[in-house]
Order: sequence, then structure tokens, then C-alpha cells
Amino acid sequence: MKLIKRPNVSTIRNLDLDLIRTFVTVAESGSVTVAANLLHMTQGAASQQIKRLEDRLDCLLFVRKARKLELSRHGEQLLVKARQMLRLNDEIWADMTAESLRGSLRVGVPYDLVTPLASAMKAFAEAHPHVEISLECAASLELCEAVDNGRVDMSLVECLASEAEGEVIRIEPLVWVTGRGSDAWEKRPLPLSMVDERCAFRPVVLGALADGNIPWRTVFESGNIEATAATVRAGLAVTTWLVSTVPPDLEAMVPRAAGLPALPPFAICLRLPSTVQPAALEFARYIRESLSHDTAIAPSRLSVLA
Repeated sequence: MKLIKRPNVSTIRNLDLDLIRTFVTVAESGSVTVAANLLHMTQGAASQQIKRLEDRLDCLLFVRKARKLELSRHGEQLLVKARQMLRLNDEIWADMTAESLRGSLRVGVPYDLVTPLASAMKAFAEAHPHVEISLECAASLELCEAVDNGRVDMSLVECLASEAEGEVIRIEPLVWVTGRGSDAWEKRPLPLSMVDERCAFRPVVLGALADGNIPWRTVFESGNIEATAATVRAGLAVTTWLVSTVPPDLEAMVPRAAGLPALPPFAICLRLPSTVQPAALEFARYIRESLSHDTAIAPSRLSVLA
């Protein structure tokens, strides 16, 4: 019989997942204060947890530059595997509690991501029929607040890729969109239709137009993506959407060919509270599987304005 070798207990070292979660949150937000708010703890407690982790690992994980925390070389090395640890931890919880998932799940989602999220919702609902999903649609800024104050259990949000917070599901281009055969993009002031005045795209779009000295006027802001699409289809305005959300009967324009400024990429991020219910962990897994594939601009989706 083969003897089973017992581990040497004196050499076993265990990492505290609470410390790891705090480290990842600080690393992703670049601020102990922001991380403390996301984790619902005081700034002092968050700082103390980072110090405890550094003491355990006997290295500095952060350096302060220009009033912002940046990862040290050791911190960058740890972050990759720390994220893997948290994801595996969350998946284990989801797997072990999957059969008993019940109750309600409140999910926040920007207006333009409701349709892309549909397949994940359908698959989750079929696998977990005893969980009642409800959606709250709003601008990303409002949804971040909703996660922080507990109004929703989890949320997708959109933000500049360079300022992404939380878990980045994917990054894709923000593009100008026009109706087929429309000349709205040629008009000045540029007729602009946005879904919501608090839309994450709005300040970026207006800033780009200002930098390009392009005058604009608002045609429509309703909080309803279908109504926005209707104004674009009718040739009354142009709008901006993530490339994957552009309806097939509308066109994503090449900025230079249309005389419009290029727009920066945006990240679709998953925001979870510090204490996550099992149903939210499980639904997060469905979201990752559904939305995390790479997205690129296909030539057939671009306008022939060039």
C-alpha cells in the first residue's frame, strides 16, 4: 500500500481572502478611500488590511505617486493571481450553493446593454427558476450609486477604458452612428440624440466635439434607447453607441470620413458590493461567459462614407 504523505503543518501558509479582496479593490480603484467605500469599511480599516498583507508577504505592494497609489513591482505580480483567487473563491461559492439558489436578484444595467444581456438572463433563469430577477435600467453613474447604497445586488456599468473600476468584462470602441442614407452627420450644428443626460458617453462626446470646434444641438434625450434609435433611423440626428450594440439597420461611421472626432474606447465593467449574495455570484459567472468575448469593428458594420 502506498503511504499518503502528510503535509508539513509548520510550512503551511494561508492567505487571508479578506486582505486579498481589499488589495484588489484598492489596486483597481487606485484609492484607499474609494476602495473603503466600495467594501463598506473605514479608510483606516482598509489601510490596515493593506499593511497586514504587506507584512505577511514582507514587501511593499503600493507606491504613492502624484497623490495616487500605484502598484509596486511586487503588487503588479500579486494582482494577476489575486484576481484568480477571488474568482475561484466566488465560483466555488456559486457552485456549492447553485442547487439552493432562491429569492430575488436585483440587477442594474445601462439601457444599451439590456439586449446584449438577454442571453445571460435567459440561461440563468432556466438554470435557477426559483430566483426572481428584476432589472433597474439607468445611467452608469446612477447604477454605481445603486450598488454602493444596496438598491441593486450587482450591476453592469460603462466607463472610459482608461478609468475602468471593478471587474472589466470587455473593452470596445465607442462609435458614431447614423441612419442609412441620412445626411444628419453633415449638418451644423450637428444634430445629436443621446439616451440620457447622465449617460457615461455624453461628456466624452461633447468634449470631443468641443475639441474639434464642431457646434452641436440636442434633438432628443429621453432615457429610452428605442426612442433614440428612432430619431437616428428617421435621419433627424446622429448618436454614439458601443460598436456591439449598433442595430443592423443603422451604420457605424468612420470618424475621419464623416468629419467627426475619434472617440475613446469604453469598458463594460461588473460592479459587485463587498458582501455578495450567492445568486449574484452565479449570475456574474453567466455574464462573464456571455459578454467577455472579444469585440471588434467588422468592416461590414462601418458606413461607406469613406
